[in-house]
Amino acid sequence: MARDILVFYGSYRRDRQGIKLARWIVEALQARGDNAELIDAKVVDLPILDRRFSDYRDGEAPAAMAELAARIAAADGFVFVAGEYNGGLQPGLKNLTDHFLEQYYWRPAAIASYSAGPFAGIKSATAWRSTLAVLGMVVTSTPLSLARIGGAFDADGKLTGDDGGRLEKAFPRFADDLGWWIDAAQAQREKQAPPY
Repeated sequence: MARDILVFYGSYRRDRQGIKLARWIVEALQARGDNAELIDAKVVDLPILDRRFSDYRDGEAPAAMAELAARIAAADGFVFVAGEYNGGLQPGLKNLTDHFLEQYYWRPAAIASYSAGPFAGIKSATAWRSTLAVLGMVVTSTPLSLARIGGAFDADGKLTGDDGGRLEKAFPRFADDLGWWIDAAQAQREKQAPPY
């Protein structure tokens, strides 16, 4: 059965590179038979966090926020495509994520990190692990990390070079890990209602 997976991406930069990775992950998940959808913070364009979705009364949240809340709550799992900004979290992705809480509960998340340099966004991935756990998600143990993102994709968004080759080789285990946790969490949710 196809899994419904949301792929979150959060850069607002003019020449953003991570969008190539986010789109590639969506296509790679779809090729495996899953329903994957890109959630691009720049496209959704929520304001800087003032009130979370749960702070609004029923029917009073902005339409874009309410629509995304429903999509998150209906998803089976998530991938967070995390760029590293000054050794930390990407602000656009963090802002998008923070608008919601209960919608994430009892669902797994995987982290795909990237950077322009050789360290593949590892500091960002580390920071996201604890952030996502606080939001009620189980974070998978298999990372997907891409160094030197500027040379890993060609003009058509296809993988190229050594870094692209490493990404392609690492992806199946990353996706298998996420799929296993999605199936396990779904089975558990079907057995009993979550305690919230």
